[in-house]
Formats: sequence, structure tokens, C-alpha cells
Amino acid sequence: MLKYNFKYEWLLLIRKRWIQVLTILLFILFGFAVYNGTQKVDARNASISSAINEFKMEEKKMLVQFDSIEKGFKVNTSSWLLPTRPIVIGNLHPRVVNMPAKSTAFISTGQSDMFAHYVQPIVTGDDSTMNFKEMTSPVQLLFGSFDLTFVTVYLLPLLIIAFSFNILASERESGSLKLLASQPINIRTWVLQKLGLRFFWLVIAIIITLSLVFIVFGFDFKTSLTSFMALLSIIITYTLFWFVLAFATNIWIKSSAKNAITLIGFWILFVLLSPSLINQISNTLYPIPSRILMLNEMRSIKAEATKKQDEILDNFLRDHPEYATNDSTQVRGFYQKYMATQQLIQDELKPLLSEFDSQINNQHKLVNASIWLSPALIVQNSLNRIAGTSTEDYQDFKRQSLTFSKEWRNFFKPMMFKDEKFKKSDYKNLPKFEFSYANVNTYGKTLGLVILSSLILFLVLVLKPRKNQIELIS
Repeated sequence: MLKYNFKYEWLLLIRKRWIQVLTILLFILFGFAVYNGTQKVDARNASISSAINEFKMEEKKMLVQFDSIEKGFKVNTSSWLLPTRPIVIGNLHPRVVNMPAKSTAFISTGQSDMFAHYVQPIVTGDDSTMNFKEMTSPVQLLFGSFDLTFVTVYLLPLLIIAFSFNILASERESGSLKLLASQPINIRTWVLQKLGLRFFWLVIAIIITLSLVFIVFGFDFKTSLTSFMALLSIIITYTLFWFVLAFATNIWIKSSAKNAITLIGFWILFVLLSPSLINQISNTLYPIPSRILMLNEMRSIKAEATKKQDEILDNFLRDHPEYATNDSTQVRGFYQKYMATQQLIQDELKPLLSEFDSQINNQHKLVNASIWLSPALIVQNSLNRIAGTSTEDYQDFKRQSLTFSKEWRNFFKPMMFKDEKFKKSDYKNLPKFEFSYANVNTYGKTLGLVILSSLILFLVLVLKPRKNQIELIS
């Protein structure tokens, strides 16, 4: 019976042009989504490259000045801007600390339209106000981005609903179900076979169209084959989940209209309501302290510390004798007082910033713990991780950047306190930064979706409907 079902279902789908329409539609949606994602990645890479090129140009000028100074030539530069001063190198020639895009970044915009992809830490900079905040307009955030994740999470379920909502109901409404019931086959098995075949052909269409789109846009399958396979596994699993829901709906509801409304209701619940509800609960349970109040508190602490710079510097040198000199005639400059004051300010701001970060981390933990309430959230989070645009990736970039910022400051701190000159030979010893993405395993969540789908399918097959077989087909 499966052989005949396969044959006639294929002929039916071809005759009604379902396969042709779905394949063309998927190719258009995937193609436009990848194009949009590629444009965003190109803009991201261009901004990073522009910052790096500007840095290299300034670096060349600075090295030329060093050569002239070491050869005894006069340099047409203010004494305050000479590269022999550590503060000039530390503030005017900072490294571009950047988060390069993954080769799969076009898959999902994720958090990439909200955060900066590069920062330039300076010696006198304030880590607590480094640019890791939102970078785009509220209008852009409202409408979102038409990327591959959007097509998968939001549009693909709607195509599946249109493709499968009335498998059994259409037979009942046309009167052919009674004729089918006279055959030696269980109704549930028949529906399962028809939906299974539609799932098979849709998966084939997804694999072919997605592969063609990736080839057109020059995706490197050799170096990123694992990511591509992970992407396919997530999309196919998500497709399976919606086909299982369609199977349950076809079995338990008799009307095509009710089937469509029920499946649309599932789409609203899993794709729209659940993520919104989880977000609202996390904001209610772990409210983030007011950013304005935090900034006002930071300004008050800094203003108070500025008034006591001399006292703070004395205490700092007492606690850090390695920065002190034996020259009692040395004049304590502005930057020495500033560095000592900044250290005290950072210590006093730790509880305030810790509370802010703690609430954000608690929100993330709650969302991750509740993610199983919405398959759409599972898929979106997984695709963000593959693309390297998830919240975890940007939090990791922030941690690595702050670590480098401390290294950069600590490199110059001894020179500034001891009033030493910066030499060209010191330049090659400057700290270097290279961002590294954490290893990502999305197969666990994919397996979770498979288990959830299998559980729904098992319950539908095992539980008996309230009406008997004759009433079911009447």
C-alpha cells in the first residue's frame, strides 16, 4: 500500500503543481534571505576593514616619526604628540579589537544589528562605558531582518501548514473517504503515509534549493561543511515538528477550516506568543537597574574621586611600590593621578556593574531554561550560534575585549608612573588581540526537537479518539 501511496501522491502533487510551486517559492525565499544576510555581513566587514586601514595609516606615520627621532632629526610635531610619550601610543594608536564575521554569519542577523563589532580600548578609557550597547534604530529592531533564520522560523511553518492542513478533511468533504475506508488500511496509517511522503518531498526541495542558493553565493563547503550540515539538520527537524503537528490536527479535527485555524493557532503560540511571554517573565523576575541611574551614580563616584586625586595617588603608590620611583623631585603629572584615580573608581563601581550584569545573566539563564516551551526559540537560538551572532557570542566578545583592555592599560602603566619614554623597540611587544569563537554544538537541541516530535506522534498513534472508526469517516 505504501508503494501505491507513494506513486499516486507524487502524481497528485505534480498535477496540482504543489512541488513546482514550493520549490520555486523556497528558492526565491532562500535566495533573497541569503542575499540580505550577505549584504549585512559585507557592511560589517567593511566597517571593520575601514577601522583597521585607518589604524595602519596612522601606524605608518608614527613609525616614520620614530625613525626620525632616533636618527636625531627634528620632527614637526607638538611635544605633546611625540610617540616617545607612552600616553600618545596608548591613546592615539589603539589596536582595533574586532569580532570578525564567521563564514556562516549571513544565516542569521541575530544580535549583530544591535552591538558594535569592534572597539578601540585606550589607556585612559573607561571599561564600564565601552561601546557594547545597542547600535541601531528602534525602527530597524521593530521590523527585524529578512534572513535565513526569519524564513525558517516564521515562513517555513506557514508553507507546511498550507501543504498539509487538509489531508484527511478534504477526502471526507469530497466524499471519497468512505470508499477509502472500505480498503484494508488503517486511517491513521494512511494519513501518516501521505504526510510522510509530503515531508520527504519538501525536505528534498529544501536540500536542493538551499544547496543551489549557497553555491550561487559562493559558500565554501570545504571549510564550512559541518556548519552547513548542522543548518540542514535543524531546518529538517523543525520541518518534522510541524508535520507532526499537522498529523495530529488531521486525525483529531474533522473540518478543513478548523484544521487551518488550529495550525495557525499553533503557529501563533509557538512562534509569537511563547517567545514574548518568556521575555516578559524574565524582565519581571529579573528587572535590569535603570541605566540612567547607574550613569548618574558613576558620575558622582568619578567627581568625588577627582577631588581627592593627590591623596588617592599617595595611597596607590603605597599599595603598589613597584610603580614608585626613588626620585623625590619628580613631578606627579595629570596622567599619573588619573590612572590611580581610575583604579579606585573601578573598584567602587564593581558592585554597581556586577548587579547590572547579574540581572542580565539571570535573564539569559531563565530564557535558556524556558527555551523548550517554544521550538521556534530553539531553532532561532541554534541558527544564531551557527552564524556566530548569538547573545553568548557577543558576551564572549565583551569579555575578551575587556581582558585585552586591561592588558593594554597595564602595559603602559609602569612607563607612565616612572615617567619613562616609549621606544620603537617596545612597539613590537605591544599586546595583540585575536578573537576566538567558542565551539558550538547544536545537535543536542536538534535531538530535543526530534524527541518532542516523536512524543507527539506516539501519543497520537496510541491514544484512541473518542469516536469510533465509522464515526471518524462519516
